[in-house]
Amino acid sequence: MKKNKKTQIADELERMRHTLSHLLAMAVMKKYPKAKLGIGPTIEDGFYYDFELPNTLKEEELEMFEQEMRKLIKKGLGVLGREISADEARTTFKNQPYKLELIYDYEKEHKKLTVYTIDDFTDLCKGGHVQNTTELDPNAFKLTRLAGAYWKGNEKNNMLTRIYGVAFKSTSEIDAYIKKQEQAQKRDHRKLGKELDLFVFSELIGGGLPLFTPKGTILRDLLDNKVWKLREANGYKRVDIPHMTKKDLYEKSGHWEKFKDELLHVTTREEHQFVLKPMNCPHHIQIFARRPISYREMPVRYANTTKVYRDEQTGELMGLTRVRSITQDDAHIFCRVSQINEEVEKIWDIIEEFYKQLDLDVHARLSTRDPATPEKYIGAPKKWEMAEESLRKIIKTKRGKKDPEESKGEAAFYGPKIDFNATDSLGRKWQVATIQLDMNQPERFDLTCINEKGEKERIVMIHAAIMGSIERLLAILIEHNAGAFPLWLAPVQVAIIPVNDKNEAYVKKTEELLLKKHIRFETDRRNESLNKKIREAELQKIPYLLVVGDKEKKSKTVSVREREKGDRGSKKLEKFLQSLKMHE
Repeated sequence: MKKNKKTQIADELERMRHTLSHLLAMAVMKKYPKAKLGIGPTIEDGFYYDFELPNTLKEEELEMFEQEMRKLIKKGLGVLGREISADEARTTFKNQPYKLELIYDYEKEHKKLTVYTIDDFTDLCKGGHVQNTTELDPNAFKLTRLAGAYWKGNEKNNMLTRIYGVAFKSTSEIDAYIKKQEQAQKRDHRKLGKELDLFVFSELIGGGLPLFTPKGTILRDLLDNKVWKLREANGYKRVDIPHMTKKDLYEKSGHWEKFKDELLHVTTREEHQFVLKPMNCPHHIQIFARRPISYREMPVRYANTTKVYRDEQTGELMGLTRVRSITQDDAHIFCRVSQINEEVEKIWDIIEEFYKQLDLDVHARLSTRDPATPEKYIGAPKKWEMAEESLRKIIKTKRGKKDPEESKGEAAFYGPKIDFNATDSLGRKWQVATIQLDMNQPERFDLTCINEKGEKERIVMIHAAIMGSIERLLAILIEHNAGAFPLWLAPVQVAIIPVNDKNEAYVKKTEELLLKKHIRFETDRRNESLNKKIREAELQKIPYLLVVGDKEKKSKTVSVREREKGDRGSKKLEKFLQSLKMHE
């Protein structure tokens, strides 16, 4: 089948980036001939290579490696690949222990071994690459940073030095990328989260376990309440569940077999085995299964915002986007097969309405199973085919009969799903909401309703998360808005700034009126200069500042400053509050 232009460009970039990772290894080996090589794959926007080095690298060495790579590119070196036997590979890489380990793994899995050679450097690699280094633009890549990485991602293994690089087809593309990255650094949610006092991490509590301040908690609650109102209007009922369970529940659901090594285990004094819940669906199933359910009651919709826990590795934790405690706005719909379409479309409508209010565009894609790896999934192939086709038809209906974008192998282990990606103000895509169709857990737990004939009828289950992870969504929103949240979402909507303490009575009257109108505000009563208080409130990205002094008290007004627009003049407080509602 002929590839389209977009796919051809992606393949070409993949080959270029992969070749650059080998050139990086060559540059490092030139300075450190005794370096031990790990792996050097491509990643989104670039590549990396892992090394065990005799000493600690410094950031300034990256530029030296870049210059060496550019020299190699300009030499016009050919890239030659060939298949190799395990014995020859062991001889070739006799001084490279990590390569020898990979050779053993490949041999055990009966995979063929290939090597690629550039000049006098040979690497164990599956390909592909450019045919000659002249195909690379020497100015269209950049080595960006150093990091530590455990070999094979296992913290029991050696820590290696990872060098990251980015690469594109042309200099103009990488210049644009660098500018975008500079913007992203300014918007980094970890930096802004601290500056705006939204969340904090504590070494005494542990990595990946964020603590949310009063302001951060306001943000979480506002988002959750927004989702709940949309759900409540669609017939959802709230439930509540414990944070841990016997492992028996997950053995029955199938999660234990697939994820037992990623769960946080708890052993009681009586040697009972519990786990902190990594998901909520089996708990909700137990609530549904507590009594017989008539078809007249169907569908049954449960919603529950609660934390789940994953045993993420330390090196993989990153701000709010990768954490160990994840707050999910989880919902499960138990319905008849005939109700699938209507229920999925209702969830889709909730997702679109919610993200519209966040000023984020969302795009749906279908995540299916990979038939080549059946061991990753549970359930009969026919059930999977039926579930996938149901979701495929729904997406085509919602997208005006266009075929959906599909991601093979990205399904949940129990069923296919519709994943929604949001595009932020920097053009980055983030996976957010999800709708999952599950015909396998109802089978495992024998979930039924009593149909019109008085017989038990097998039901299906729909998993629906609008925000997915509140932590992750907060990170996205902080960066999307650069911390300047819209009025309805701002933790502090108004800052009252008294000129001095002479007008305390009028300040309190202003506070009372804001309280009455349910406006979130702070009053800065510090003994600081007016300019300093205004400047600091603006750095907090508060939408409105109200300056109150002798003049304002006398005229019964407030001097209004609006975020990014500056001085808006004096206004009667009541009129100012009326204008707020217009902007929400």
